[in-house]
Amino acid sequence: MTPTALERFFEGSSAEVLVEVEQVQGSTPREEGAFLLVSATGMLGTIGGGQLEFRAIEAARAMIGSRQSRIFELPLGPEIGQCCGGYVHLRLTPLDRQGRETLMERVSQAYHGRPHVYVFGAGHVGRELGAFLALLPVRVMLIDTRETELAHVPEGVEPILAPMPEAIVRQAPAKAAFVVLTHDHSLDFLIVREALLRRDAAYIGMIGSKTKRAVFTRWFLSIDDEPDLLASLTLPIGGGVRDKRPAVIAVQTAAEIIQVLAQLEAESRPSDL
Repeated sequence: MTPTALERFFEGSSAEVLVEVEQVQGSTPREEGAFLLVSATGMLGTIGGGQLEFRAIEAARAMIGSRQSRIFELPLGPEIGQCCGGYVHLRLTPLDRQGRETLMERVSQAYHGRPHVYVFGAGHVGRELGAFLALLPVRVMLIDTRETELAHVPEGVEPILAPMPEAIVRQAPAKAAFVVLTHDHSLDFLIVREALLRRDAAYIGMIGSKTKRAVFTRWFLSIDDEPDLLASLTLPIGGGVRDKRPAVIAVQTAAEIIQVLAQLEAESRPSDL
């Protein structure tokens, strides 16, 4: 969920109930802290779908206009058509002005703390990739030197007009992902070089072929005698898929990036041992 999506939801609603997963036991569709926002006619977010969510929405809508929160508990068994086997404790809270502001701040902090993905090049593949990434728990920036191309940026993607896109790489936080697919191979090379020299990127990918990789490798090594850095470059992107349609390349690349980011997140969690 993005701050923009939440703000738009509030603008179209006069009263809402926040449905939050407060506690879980056993196997459940979502983790503690997941939430769903319910109004009389709309919803934003999810606590996992199925009968759990259906019943929570029904209970939340019955509370619209109330000022009291309540606990909603539900075993996820065959009797409700879900076989997770766990147990979910939900807190349903009608939102007042302060509640809205608190939730907006919470969503904003979470959004800005997401892994950053920088997509360089707002052409066909770049826009398709931005659209897919915007559906995932990442913060997506689409960078281009051409203002006309940025006019078509998908919803949920942050456009950045940059006369020197390689400078954006230097400003990015650690563990960011960089995907390079501009209209100019020379510009591609400059951006990728900056990303490689950082040594702290989560993912560096460049659109192209094995021939382009060979050309880039020769150029890179003629400037920087660090062949070990080339191991972190993904080229071609998209898992080697042979289909050249922009949407296919984009969805494969989005899967590639999110897999890397998920692995890094898993490795950063404290061990139970």
